[in-house]
Amino acid sequence: MASTLQKFIHSLDLRALPRVLQIQSGIYCQDSVYEMFGNEFSLSTEDVIKVIGFKINKLIASICENNEVSPFSTKVELPLNFPGLYKVVADKTPYVSIEEIAGKVSIGPTRFGHPSFYSAKDIKLEHFTIKHDEQITFNSVEEVHGMMAVNCVVVRNNQSHSFTLPLSQEGEFYECEDDQIYTLKEIAEWKIPKGRNRIVKLSTTSHMWDSSSPLPENFDGCLILMPVYEVQAVMKFRKDIIHILSDLDVEVKDVTDHYDISSFLQPLSLEDIFERTSKEFPMVAEIMEGPSGNEKPYNLLSTGKEIVIYKKYQASRVLASEMRSDSSKRHYLIPMSYKGKFKRRPREFPTAYDLEIVRNEKEHLHVVATKTFTSPHKELFSVSVGDQFLVQQCQTSEVLYEGRKKLIDVLACEQILSDSYKKVLLPMYMEGGFVEVIHDKKQYHLSEICKEFRFPFNVKVSVRDLSIEKDVLAAAPGLQLEEEITDSYMLISSASSPVESWEIPVYRLNLLVRLLSKDVQTVAPPVTRTTVEEVSEEEYYMLRRYENLTLHPPPRPPKRPT
Repeated sequence: MASTLQKFIHSLDLRALPRVLQIQSGIYCQDSVYEMFGNEFSLSTEDVIKVIGFKINKLIASICENNEVSPFSTKVELPLNFPGLYKVVADKTPYVSIEEIAGKVSIGPTRFGHPSFYSAKDIKLEHFTIKHDEQITFNSVEEVHGMMAVNCVVVRNNQSHSFTLPLSQEGEFYECEDDQIYTLKEIAEWKIPKGRNRIVKLSTTSHMWDSSSPLPENFDGCLILMPVYEVQAVMKFRKDIIHILSDLDVEVKDVTDHYDISSFLQPLSLEDIFERTSKEFPMVAEIMEGPSGNEKPYNLLSTGKEIVIYKKYQASRVLASEMRSDSSKRHYLIPMSYKGKFKRRPREFPTAYDLEIVRNEKEHLHVVATKTFTSPHKELFSVSVGDQFLVQQCQTSEVLYEGRKKLIDVLACEQILSDSYKKVLLPMYMEGGFVEVIHDKKQYHLSEICKEFRFPFNVKVSVRDLSIEKDVLAAAPGLQLEEEITDSYMLISSASSPVESWEIPVYRLNLLVRLLSKDVQTVAPPVTRTTVEEVSEEEYYMLRRYENLTLHPPPRPPKRPT
């Protein structure tokens, strides 16, 4: 059955890709030539394309009153980077099952991917009953005991309760009100359900209104957002990937079940390549679509170029952030092969408990107090701004509490006086502030820091890596090394001139290739060049979230006796 391209894409689940479509009819279909995103191509009636992906390209916004749109509502086109912050208006149309929610709503690892719903009726589980109107947060979709389910959380009396709901669970589920504010790009990527429009209300504008704005002056009403998708597809007899906007005026028919899908070129992502066995490497591939950039290794990855993929593997990186007070701090992944050297920078500690966490047996931690603390117990020390301490060890101490003796955790320190030292005890629950005093003038390689110190650890580049053409770390005012992570990489080189090889990340590089039936000239990869990878804010939080799931967090600081 034929439908418009727009209707088909709006109802299509990404998990159902790839799909083969046949062009049925349209104003532009009779051998019309299109030039979109730098690609020129033609579509004719009965042409066949294979859809391999799609993403939101722009938004059509209808200006509405009272959350309703009329035939006379003004429509404007908004790019994803249109300024302003918006609140999402809860959708009043119910979902009839968990499967419908999982298929239409974005559920993922970032804070944007945790939507909340409530059920119109109680849901009885084996050891748990979800009350009607109780907020249910959806965290992830995964297979549980051979059945697809959603991992959920409800909060009662400040306690989180985790459980799973199978996709087969039916009911009447409504979206909860969302008090967060988002950019238009965040809404487009995470907050527009498949096959539905989204109503948003302008919360704040990040710029003064000007005549070029598509919105009316002093606008503070609601917008109904309808996404326009950029569709990625391949055609027979073409080596590149074409990009089509979903609002192109054509009708299409899904003929996947009646077509040999292998007759098209098979674009593979880096994730697809990574899933292959190690025995299949090395291999030669042609770039069908790659990132833009003149710096190495990105200049090797432009469309049409051939590369050798030598191997896949897991590699260690240190996640680091610039030490800045403003919000423009940049984040990096530093490889262990980085040849620069670092000098230590002072660390800041908000509590006495943090001093215990970073305490090192090899050296005494020397700190200066930046906040006053008055001890409620005469057995423990009261701190003044400027007091200096050498941190010794954690121990227990007896204090008088409501007329009775009580054991509490304390931090044994030596207070540095003008000509002597005084042994003092600080309560572990003490909320104060301390800044480290650095006596160590040594320059460290990254591997030495990972071996000798605990993260987070503050440094500054003292000797830049001369093997890197532009060492971005050397320009940073200071870096906080936050944690060591393990990530997936592939080693590649140019097929035409394999004089050096590069590591490329599997999950942060948008790259599509097709494999070639060519022999690799040299099985052993050439010398590997060091690359410091800059990661976006979203990638940074995803890396930290993923790593923190695999680590056991330290115990919470002891509570102050009350």
